[in-house]
Amino acid sequence: MSKPIYDKYYKKQNYFGEPYPGLQKFFAEYKYKGNVLDLGCGQGRDALYLGRLGYKVKGIDISKVGLDQMNNIARNEKLQVIGEVGDIYSYSITDEYDIVLLDSILHFYKAEFHKETDFIKRIALELKVGGVLCNFMIEGASREKHLKTVINNTGINWKIINEGYTDYPDYNSQYHMYIVKKYSIS
Repeated sequence: MSKPIYDKYYKKQNYFGEPYPGLQKFFAEYKYKGNVLDLGCGQGRDALYLGRLGYKVKGIDISKVGLDQMNNIARNEKLQVIGEVGDIYSYSITDEYDIVLLDSILHFYKAEFHKETDFIKRIALELKVGGVLCNFMIEGASREKHLKTVINNTGINWKIINEGYTDYPDYNSQYHMYIVKKYSIS
């Protein structure tokens, strides 16, 4: 089995920099400090930030290199953050999770379009009623429209908690943030 592609990038600590300002603001102000499932957590930039705010976080990623870095920091800081090697596309979303976080996971490029579409549908179905889906992805009108269409066509009632754009200063780009709460199944 080959090494995950990100292992080479994760030789540099904190390769992707700090969490987006919009992500930081949302989670700092969100009053329900529950259990977060961070799918594709990498080195844990978001998971560690959330742990410092008092959230309990489980991060799933294919890179043991990134997860080891995150787990070491979490252990040293005594945070309720744990990383586990796993496939985000098949990881089960159980009722213990209040929030599912996807940061730069979805792109809806041609090669991954159907896989990512099915992934969002599965998350929508498995997320408990009252659960929150937080998605951050590079801005782009067609991908943003597709994400909303997929979520709206799940047969589930959703409430938009936060939608907008946030800067990503480390890479001089803008990210779309779409945060929705699952209310009921139609």
